Amino acid sequence: MADMRVSIGIIGAGIMGERLLRAILEQAPDTLRVSGIWDPAPAAMAHIAAVLPAVPRLVDAASVIAASDCVYVASPPASHLGHARAALAAGKTVFGEKPLAVDVADARAFVAEAGSKGAVNFPFASSPAVATLKSWIAAGEIGTVSRVAIEVAFATWPRSWQADAAGWLDKPAQGGFTREVVSHFLFLSRRLVGPLHGLEASVAFPEPGKSERRIGARLFAGDVPVELAGSVGATTKDDHNIWMLEGDKGAVRLCDWSIAERRRPDGTWQRAADALPNAQARPLALKRQLEGVVRLAQGEPHHLATLAEALDVQEIVEAILAS
Repeated sequence: MADMRVSIGIIGAGIMGERLLRAILEQAPDTLRVSGIWDPAPAAMAHIAAVLPAVPRLVDAASVIAASDCVYVASPPASHLGHARAALAAGKTVFGEKPLAVDVADARAFVAEAGSKGAVNFPFASSPAVATLKSWIAAGEIGTVSRVAIEVAFATWPRSWQADAAGWLDKPAQGGFTREVVSHFLFLSRRLVGPLHGLEASVAFPEPGKSERRIGARLFAGDVPVELAGSVGATTKDDHNIWMLEGDKGAVRLCDWSIAERRRPDGTWQRAADALPNAQARPLALKRQLEGVVRLAQGEPHHLATLAEALDVQEIVEAILAS
């Protein structure tokens, strides 16, 4: 009997590649299967062999593409579009890691070429906490929206769990927290409020050859002003972030990736009753992301971040870094 599951191949066996690989193996056995994984680094492939020996380890990116219905591109950002174009040329769909790319002109050309055959992994598209925020907004709890505020901070960059990828994550060509983290909150602003435009920004690169250590920006999501601040070394937390949407009746916010809160009339914040820390919320979001990948591969409507949304985010990210 033919296997009717969607086959997904993974290019890149780093943190994100392994994370999605494990999610496929653990959460979607009836609809999705792993066709194989490849990474140019022998150490990365040896790690997969040691921890997940049953997963096919393929010899190159072309082999992954040939074996798959959908290709998940989890390699460093500068290589995203090359792999994505190869997959599309072979008639496959693409689920790409963010950022879409680092070259804005090339990304624009790619989005025009790809149409609806791709999506980008912004997990806020599937976040239970974001769904809670949306329900509060729809219930009228914030009234007329007046502003978005985004704050991100890190004890060090890269974060402790990313140390093995510092070779590119802490270089200005592909890395930095604006591409890796701020992009998520810009996507959230775009998805919930409106298209991004009207940027005024500043950025600091105090360490030669390293990625940015501080950013500040003002822009708009639709007609709503957005204030953004990010820094390294201003907190003892590995990773701290707040996304807040404020209106004339109240405010809601997302804290540290997964905690939805709403502001009470007395100014205090009330956490959602079902709020989960990120380590527990992430598998739920990944499961729904994979449900979207299946729909993408089958040519059906999906809720994942579209290529056009990802391009809008990338335009702002690269403009901040060039400011």
